[in-house]
Amino acid sequence: MSPQTVKIKTLKIDGIDLSARGGETILKVAQENGIWIPTLCNLDGLSPVGACRLCIVEIAGSPKVHPACVTEIYEGMEVITQSERLNRYRRMIIELLYSERAHICAVCVSNGHCELQSLAKVLGVTSIRFPHLIENHRVDASHDRFLKDDNRCVLCGRCVRVCHEIEGAHTWDFMGRGITSMMITDLNQPWGESESCTRCGKCVHVCPTGALIEKGVSVAEMAKRRQFLPYLKMMREGENK
Repeated sequence: MSPQTVKIKTLKIDGIDLSARGGETILKVAQENGIWIPTLCNLDGLSPVGACRLCIVEIAGSPKVHPACVTEIYEGMEVITQSERLNRYRRMIIELLYSERAHICAVCVSNGHCELQSLAKVLGVTSIRFPHLIENHRVDASHDRFLKDDNRCVLCGRCVRVCHEIEGAHTWDFMGRGITSMMITDLNQPWGESESCTRCGKCVHVCPTGALIEKGVSVAEMAKRRQFLPYLKMMREGENK
């Protein structure tokens, strides 16, 4: 869309009058104006997919909740990002994520650097009401530099998108459905045997939990570095013009 055809929209988020470019999402506008909306699958530099549903918001005139990361703004839109209803749903989502896999923070290398852990703290999740459906997934340590632990995966798809959209290798993908879904490399080959993997490590550093880590780190040492994303996205978009 050329600059001449971009229309400015006016809207309200949490009672604050704002203006933004047409085509932007609620989450993007909120972030640009310092309004916090929780999210786990969204990351600046990657395409939004609405996978985690933590960014749900209320829109005046609609009985439903809407994922802010994939809902575009419109003229006169009124958005509520914080309410008891929304926070109740968000806490439930966090609880369900914890119940599906083995997120034991005390022995995780991402302890203190984990987005799931941080959101649980901010949203006040102190216990899990749902029965644990933990399966003992095999850890893939076949790669010489990195390790994959499906027991800590939240299926956000960040690794899939960064590998496809930024690195261009498309090593990662989903297998299965629902809570049985798994992240796989190539056609479910061990990561170390992947012919498409470039060993760049981008997938590791966009992972929000301890599912993808560097080998050799111990508990609480795995800090992710993802500052490269907006820059690389800008460079790739510039090459395609």
